[in-house]
Amino acid sequence: MTTSVLIKNVRLLDPAASSDETGYLGIRAGRIDYRGSEAAPDSAYGEIIDGDGLWLMPGIVDLCARLREPGATHKGTMRSETNAALAAGITALCLPPDTNPVIDNAAIVNRVNRIAKAAAGAYVHMLGALTKGLAGEALAEISALKAAGCAGVSNALAPVANPLIARRALEYAASLGMTVHVVSLDAALANGGCAHEGAVATRLGLPSIPIAAEAMAMRQWISLVEDTGARVHFGRLTSARSVELLTSALNRGLPVTADVAAHQLFLTDADLEGFNAMAHVIPPLRTSTDRDALRAAVRQGMIESICSDHQPHEADAKINPFALTEPGISGLETLLPLSLRLIEEGLLTPLQMAARLSLGPARALGLDHGSLALGQNADLVLIDPQTNWVLSSKEMLSVGHNTPFIGDTFHGRAVRVWRT
Repeated sequence: MTTSVLIKNVRLLDPAASSDETGYLGIRAGRIDYRGSEAAPDSAYGEIIDGDGLWLMPGIVDLCARLREPGATHKGTMRSETNAALAAGITALCLPPDTNPVIDNAAIVNRVNRIAKAAAGAYVHMLGALTKGLAGEALAEISALKAAGCAGVSNALAPVANPLIARRALEYAASLGMTVHVVSLDAALANGGCAHEGAVATRLGLPSIPIAAEAMAMRQWISLVEDTGARVHFGRLTSARSVELLTSALNRGLPVTADVAAHQLFLTDADLEGFNAMAHVIPPLRTSTDRDALRAAVRQGMIESICSDHQPHEADAKINPFALTEPGISGLETLLPLSLRLIEEGLLTPLQMAARLSLGPARALGLDHGSLALGQNADLVLIDPQTNWVLSSKEMLSVGHNTPFIGDTFHGRAVRVWRT
């Protein structure tokens, strides 16, 4: 096994240093040990890679990926999904707490860590449960979850019973310096819906979820942040109204961050036409106006992170009548390609893309990542931005092939990944 590598004449995308330049980067013993505009001695490295025409950036950190283990291994396993992630340029990912059993105690954290270590794919960070069993009523032992290694806490898609419990959770997390990750969705207003409240849902006769379900919950959490000073990360935003709330909070200096799922930057509720279950996601796809507002927020850096919101399913999960199908897209293998498409469309520069996929997510999780500085762990992805390829279910490494992007032509992909 080669323990040292020199990559020559490669475009170095370093979001932590706001640097985009062509040069040389050396890896030795799992760390970056050389970086410069001039060649290091070739003899000092066991492998030499000519990076002409290629891009090198810090490995992608995916803020939300459900791996289906423990609890639903017929949909995917830790090994299948973390190896699919690694092949797609994702060196680390974040597992929400809604596994079975729920990640609400140190024993489950340790169990998941053992499974992830044996899988030997992308590194798995975890969010611990905000409340016991995600029931929304009694706070979990957040201090024990932090001691066990959780990068934050969340109630995933499960509701918190009332604002008092939410406030106490924020106070508890703030006292420990932990970030609370929130998916803003008021359960009463969502009312079991499966599509955006609009013309498409009305025409198809689908139970709908109004934008108010997201905005009302987000307003409540922001109000509690104002009172407690706790750090909150808003995950998987879907609407222009949420972008407005986020921008207002950031302009007032509140400690909030946010991400968006890659598919929300391309798809809209119009993609549900024909009862297309591959476009059934929660939170739902909304209008082109909402999509464009999300894109603008990503470009401006108000939304600092793009994630996959990976949810692999078996084929049967998507063949029932639309409202009865299981929501979610298998997104690991399209996270980087879709982000590269944003560069093609002129929305992002390559350096901004690297920031949204590595530095922003790392900051949300409190990780020392997103840099190509000397001494950094060599968690890196080498990208060929010119190669053209078609997404085929036969070639997907994830067990879940549930994606509306099957058959799409993409330009650019990961060609080599290093993970320490």
